[in-house]
Amino acid sequence: MTDDSKTIRIAVPSEAPGGLTAPRSGHFGRCECFTMVDLVDGQIGQVEVLHNAPHVDGGCMAPVMVLAEHQIDAIVVDGIGGRPLMGFNQVGIAVHAGLGSDVQTSVDAFAKGGLPVVGLDGACQH
Repeated sequence: MTDDSKTIRIAVPSEAPGGLTAPRSGHFGRCECFTMVDLVDGQIGQVEVLHNAPHVDGGCMAPVMVLAEHQIDAIVVDGIGGRPLMGFNQVGIAVHAGLGSDVQTSVDAFAKGGLPVVGLDGACQH
Protein backbone atom coordinates (compact mmCIF):
# COMPACT_ATOMS: atom_id res chain seq x y z
CA MET A 1 0.00 0.00 0.00
CA THR A 2 1.39 3.40 -0.96
CA ASP A 3 1.06 6.65 0.95
CA ASP A 4 -1.48 7.98 -1.55
CA SER A 5 -3.74 4.91 -1.52
CA LYS A 6 -7.26 5.38 -0.21
CA THR A 7 -8.64 3.00 2.41
CA ILE A 8 -12.29 2.93 3.47
CA ARG A 9 -13.38 0.61 6.29
CA ILE A 10 -16.95 -0.61 6.04
CA ALA A 11 -19.02 -2.79 8.34
CA VAL A 12 -21.82 -5.11 7.28
CA PRO A 13 -24.17 -6.59 9.91
CA SER A 14 -23.94 -10.33 9.33
CA GLU A 15 -24.70 -13.75 10.72
CA ALA A 16 -22.03 -15.79 12.48
CA PRO A 17 -19.34 -16.67 11.74
CA GLY A 18 -19.11 -13.53 9.59
CA GLY A 19 -16.80 -12.99 6.65
CA LEU A 20 -17.44 -12.23 3.00
CA THR A 21 -19.61 -15.30 2.41
CA ALA A 22 -21.75 -14.75 5.52
CA PRO A 23 -25.45 -13.97 5.11
CA ARG A 24 -26.26 -10.34 5.77
CA SER A 25 -28.32 -9.67 8.86
CA GLY A 26 -31.72 -8.09 8.35
CA HIS A 27 -31.33 -5.48 11.09
CA PHE A 28 -28.27 -3.75 12.45
CA GLY A 29 -29.22 -3.90 16.14
CA ARG A 30 -29.88 -7.63 16.24
CA CYS A 31 -27.04 -8.95 14.09
CA GLU A 32 -24.75 -11.66 15.45
CA CYS A 33 -21.64 -9.89 14.22
CA PHE A 34 -20.24 -7.20 11.96
CA THR A 35 -18.00 -8.14 9.07
CA MET A 36 -15.51 -5.29 8.74
CA VAL A 37 -13.88 -4.90 5.35
CA ASP A 38 -11.07 -2.57 4.32
CA LEU A 39 -11.43 -1.35 0.75
CA VAL A 40 -8.04 -0.20 -0.50
CA ASP A 41 -8.39 1.79 -3.71
CA GLY A 42 -11.70 -0.02 -4.28
CA GLN A 43 -10.24 -3.50 -3.76
CA ILE A 44 -10.99 -5.78 -0.81
CA GLY A 45 -8.16 -5.81 1.70
CA GLN A 46 -8.30 -6.97 5.31
CA VAL A 47 -11.52 -8.65 6.54
CA GLU A 48 -12.26 -8.91 10.27
CA VAL A 49 -15.26 -10.07 12.29
CA LEU A 50 -16.52 -8.24 15.37
CA HIS A 51 -19.15 -10.02 17.46
CA ASN A 52 -22.12 -7.87 18.47
CA ALA A 53 -23.26 -7.55 22.08
CA PRO A 54 -26.75 -8.92 22.84
CA HIS A 55 -29.46 -6.40 21.92
CA VAL A 56 -31.39 -4.84 24.76
CA ASP A 57 -34.02 -2.12 24.60
CA GLY A 58 -32.33 1.26 24.33
CA GLY A 59 -28.94 -0.40 23.92
CA CYS A 60 -28.55 0.12 20.19
CA MET A 61 -26.08 2.98 20.68
CA ALA A 62 -23.42 0.64 22.10
CA PRO A 63 -22.60 -0.90 18.70
CA VAL A 64 -22.38 2.61 17.22
CA MET A 65 -19.63 3.50 19.66
CA VAL A 66 -17.82 0.16 19.23
CA LEU A 67 -17.81 0.56 15.45
CA ALA A 68 -16.54 4.13 15.81
CA GLU A 69 -13.71 2.78 17.99
CA HIS A 70 -12.86 0.34 15.18
CA GLN A 71 -12.51 3.31 12.78
CA ILE A 72 -15.44 2.36 10.56
CA ASP A 73 -16.14 4.89 7.79
CA ALA A 74 -19.46 3.42 6.59
CA ILE A 75 -21.99 0.74 7.51
CA VAL A 76 -24.20 -1.13 5.05
CA VAL A 77 -27.60 -2.10 6.52
CA ASP A 78 -30.97 -3.56 5.64
CA GLY A 79 -32.70 -1.85 8.54
CA ILE A 80 -31.77 0.62 11.26
CA GLY A 81 -33.70 2.68 13.79
CA GLY A 82 -33.65 6.46 13.92
CA ARG A 83 -31.65 6.68 17.14
CA PRO A 84 -28.65 4.63 15.98
CA LEU A 85 -28.85 6.28 12.54
CA MET A 86 -28.46 9.68 14.19
CA GLY A 87 -25.66 8.24 16.34
CA PHE A 88 -23.77 7.07 13.25
CA ASN A 89 -24.25 10.49 11.68
CA GLN A 90 -22.88 12.16 14.83
CA VAL A 91 -19.71 10.03 14.90
CA GLY A 92 -19.11 10.45 11.16
CA ILE A 93 -20.06 6.97 9.95
CA ALA A 94 -22.08 7.01 6.72
CA VAL A 95 -25.07 4.64 6.62
CA HIS A 96 -25.87 2.96 3.29
CA ALA A 97 -28.74 0.72 2.24
CA GLY A 98 -27.43 -2.72 1.32
CA LEU A 99 -28.42 -5.23 -1.30
CA GLY A 100 -27.91 -8.91 -1.90
CA SER A 101 -28.07 -11.78 0.52
CA ASP A 102 -24.39 -11.95 1.51
CA VAL A 103 -21.65 -9.61 2.67
CA GLN A 104 -19.63 -9.93 -0.55
CA THR A 105 -22.50 -8.65 -2.72
CA SER A 106 -22.95 -5.55 -0.57
CA VAL A 107 -19.20 -4.87 -0.39
CA ASP A 108 -18.90 -5.13 -4.18
CA ALA A 109 -21.86 -2.76 -4.69
CA PHE A 110 -20.43 -0.31 -2.15
CA ALA A 111 -17.04 -0.36 -3.91
CA LYS A 112 -18.78 0.51 -7.19
CA GLY A 113 -20.69 3.38 -5.55
CA GLY A 114 -24.03 1.64 -5.98
CA LEU A 115 -25.50 1.90 -2.48
CA PRO A 116 -27.66 4.88 -1.48
CA VAL A 117 -27.20 6.73 1.80
CA VAL A 118 -29.97 6.11 4.36
CA GLY A 119 -31.65 9.26 5.68
CA LEU A 120 -33.98 9.63 8.66
CA ASP A 121 -36.94 9.05 6.33
CA GLY A 122 -35.54 5.56 5.64
CA ALA A 123 -35.11 4.58 9.31
CA CYS A 124 -37.21 1.82 10.87
CA GLN A 125 -40.15 3.06 12.91
CA HIS A 126 -40.48 0.76 15.92
